[in-house]
Amino acid sequence: MTRNQNSAILFELLRSFTTLAKTLNLSKAVRVLGSTRQTVRRHISLLEESKGMPLFVLEDRQYQLTEAGRGAIQEAEELLARGEAWLNNQSDHINGLSRLAYQDEEGFSYHLQQHAFGDIWRSGTPLLQRAFQCWADAKGEIEAEPMVLIRPYITVFRLLEDDWICAEVGSQSSYATWYGWQAERSSIGRAIVDMPGGGGFAKLLSQPFWDVHEHGCARLDHIHTQIGDQDGLEMVPITYQRLLLGSRFPDGSFALVTLIDRTHNVEISGLTEEQAKSMPDKYLMEVVPL
Repeated sequence: MTRNQNSAILFELLRSFTTLAKTLNLSKAVRVLGSTRQTVRRHISLLEESKGMPLFVLEDRQYQLTEAGRGAIQEAEELLARGEAWLNNQSDHINGLSRLAYQDEEGFSYHLQQHAFGDIWRSGTPLLQRAFQCWADAKGEIEAEPMVLIRPYITVFRLLEDDWICAEVGSQSSYATWYGWQAERSSIGRAIVDMPGGGGFAKLLSQPFWDVHEHGCARLDHIHTQIGDQDGLEMVPITYQRLLLGSRFPDGSFALVTLIDRTHNVEISGLTEEQAKSMPDKYLMEVVPL
């Protein structure tokens, strides 16, 4: 089969690759895919032929990812997730910037629109504007003096293998002020919990983190969704601006700084004004400029 023919069945090839990479067991992968052993093997063979390198090795009848396979899995999962979202009209781009619009049968929805970074001076909240200034003055060094001012408002993540692990939760951060001090103190060392919507959509939600990691940049998103209240008894609308900042720990390793400011001031294509203002006023942060 030629490379062009491989492109025609790319979606199937990606599903076979990502499923086998997750299970590392051909029989399990076949059951998940509703396919056959012959088909999955053929898909892997075609991918390896197109990539020009082995993606798996078979050791003691157990599949293992090669170094090339481990390097390919993240992008394969993102391509698959974005393809599925695009087919379901959940993902597109506006002026070259990503937009997500997801809703499931149970009423959960997630709307995200990435904004050009210059918008932070036009419509960004005072807290986000000040945070960007501090980050720039600190040259991305998380322990530098300029970061002291915004430290109480940020949450910091460290990349461990393929998981984003919580390393710090500020006492005045959106997370801490929403869920309370017990959650704040209990979250260090935990991986980001998958959002509702399934594994593929959860992968799509983490894409902004990877975007900042790969480019060492800053990113501005406006988001509307629902999350559980402090007691976990009710799903509550939440609307916020989010700043992601590529930073460094003292040892030089990558630190992802996130700052969320809950506000009704968001611009998301397709989101009604009623939805944008559906978050109860008591959850607005309205932080006085630092």
